[in-house]
Amino acid sequence: MTDTAPQRRALADRLTQAGVLTDPGWRAAVESVPRELFLHPGVFLPAPGGRWQPVTAAGTEPQEWAQLAYRDESLTTQLDGHLTADKATGPVPGSPTSSSTTPVTVVDMLEKLQVADGHQVLEIGTGTGYSCALLCSRLGEDNITTVEVDANVAARADAALEAAGFSTWTVTADGLLGHPRRAPYDRVIATCAVRRIPYTWIQQTKPGGIILATVGGSWLYGTGLAKVTVAGDGTARGSIIARSSFMQARSQAQTPIAGDLSARTAYADSERKSQLSPLLLEEWMPAFLAQLASPGAHLTQARTSEGDLSVYLFDPDRESFASFTQHTHVWTVRQGGPVPLWDTIEQALTAWQDAGSPDITTVQMHITQESHTYWIAGHPALRWQHHVG
Repeated sequence: MTDTAPQRRALADRLTQAGVLTDPGWRAAVESVPRELFLHPGVFLPAPGGRWQPVTAAGTEPQEWAQLAYRDESLTTQLDGHLTADKATGPVPGSPTSSSTTPVTVVDMLEKLQVADGHQVLEIGTGTGYSCALLCSRLGEDNITTVEVDANVAARADAALEAAGFSTWTVTADGLLGHPRRAPYDRVIATCAVRRIPYTWIQQTKPGGIILATVGGSWLYGTGLAKVTVAGDGTARGSIIARSSFMQARSQAQTPIAGDLSARTAYADSERKSQLSPLLLEEWMPAFLAQLASPGAHLTQARTSEGDLSVYLFDPDRESFASFTQHTHVWTVRQGGPVPLWDTIEQALTAWQDAGSPDITTVQMHITQESHTYWIAGHPALRWQHHVG
């Protein structure tokens, strides 16, 4: 087995130079936890044609495997909820459903968690187990509980953590996000994205405790890293502190919109010139705001056989849609259903532009058992309240 201590020290140096690794305790963890153990049985690397090339630990030279493990990038470890690299014989199609997040993101989140010796931490989304191992190394395995809803992923993390020398942590596969084990906790960290922070997480956190989670809708971008502090009255308050992108928690993932999109939008209630291009939603902050303004909306694009682009917004729960077509740089929007989706989103984006296009880090939030409220201070039009239930 190749000694990867030099690669671990080099990784710690890069993270320090990047400004995300400042705590000596976390540096010691990075230098001691071998990331390569948490990539077994293998990974999928991007291949031409949108496919994935399997690379296994057993089929790769040890030095080459070590170099792969310490790349500064996320590495996909599962496709379509079941396929691992050892079960694939060549480039395959598929959608990533589990990965080892890039170390710079993992360590940056752990530093932002502001842990102290003796803290008990609940991790939502074990994944490969690498971040759990870092937590165990930093705080002691008796202080860490980690939850994973995929039994196969949990089993692989179990084996990797044991190989790394940790034995008294907990991985569950009962499908209950935030299922209590040692509640209340000092810290809760989620390594998956959620549409909103479940209130059960707040109930399981001590007053003064911190919850760190990526929040946003079902789109592949436009999500933010929320950091909230739990109060004694059972509420939590904080802000979006950074952009963040993780795979959606499976319990909250939405089914992608499919089928004949033009047929689904054939009968509209209104048609008008759009004041803004829907392609603005390809930018991070506008996408985040759109999901605050209309949290149930899905965004998708399609091209006709002639190559013309159409953009669609659907809200299945409210049976509403907006469809866009472009002619000589002018976008026309057609809307149908009880909720004018684009009117709501366009108003939010216009108010944001009028406010000077503030960054995602200006968004504040307050969570109660009944609702989640988001706002940008000083701008009454940039305030949204999502009622729970």
